[in-house]
Amino acid sequence: MSHIVSIQTEVRDPVAIRSVCDRLKLPEPVFGEVKLFSSSATGWAVRLPEWRFPVVADVNTGTLAFDNYNGRWGEQQQLDRFLQGYAVEKATIEARKQGHSVIEQSLEDGSIKLTVNVGGAA
Repeated sequence: MSHIVSIQTEVRDPVAIRSVCDRLKLPEPVFGEVKLFSSSATGWAVRLPEWRFPVVADVNTGTLAFDNYNGRWGEQQQLDRFLQGYAVEKATIEARKQGHSVIEQSLEDGSIKLTVNVGGAA
């Protein structure tokens, strides 16, 4: 039986943050207070390619703080890749915790299809 699920991503899991950084070959995330252009944020700082300032994940609220100056200091596409990767990593972690197996398939349009097999049967 097939089910389609839409996910609104809240970034709350440091393990999944670290996993997506590995997946995208980003530097390891660092926890602490980070200076953005005119403010600061505390959380897990992730350095995206060619971004002037890091993206900071507050795992208590699930929100991200960043300043890419409307794309001038960092392309939105890089943030979108991070969020997509985070959602895949988090869904995979949770499915495996429940004993399910997960098959990942990259699609031509850039989306990722996850198939979760209940009970671990592939």
